[in-house]
Amino acid sequence: MDGRILVINGPNLNLLGMREKDIYGEKSLEDINRELRVMAMEKQVEMNFFQSNHEGEIIDRIQDARGQADCIIINAGAFTHYSIAIHDALKAVDIPVIEVHLSNIFKREAFRQQSLISPIAVGGIFGFGALSYKMAFLAACEIIRDQTD
Repeated sequence: MDGRILVINGPNLNLLGMREKDIYGEKSLEDINRELRVMAMEKQVEMNFFQSNHEGEIIDRIQDARGQADCIIINAGAFTHYSIAIHDALKAVDIPVIEVHLSNIFKREAFRQQSLISPIAVGGIFGFGALSYKMAFLAACEIIRDQTD
């Protein structure tokens, strides 16, 4: 299988494994990325990873993905709940998007229960910890396969 998946992580996800382990788990972002790289090699899919705490950098990376990614997996962190700009960038590039969250945002505080990404995403995976990323990767592979069939 050929295909290109871009994984984008937003603010504070660089602190995974150190921050609120009871909510976000023990694995670091690099641990998660390493596991995804192994899966990508097995499926012969190109993976690129990007993390930023800055909204504009995330928007720039989304825009740069045009012609470079067949699917985007995004955990926009707190930007999920209020960034119209990230919503608009994802919508503008016309690349299938899968939304990921380690925790189930719909079981958390009211302000976290709104996602501006969900309405434009193909789907979302929430609440399975690091497994959420693996599930999103498998879904992205199916999306890519369906695009090429």
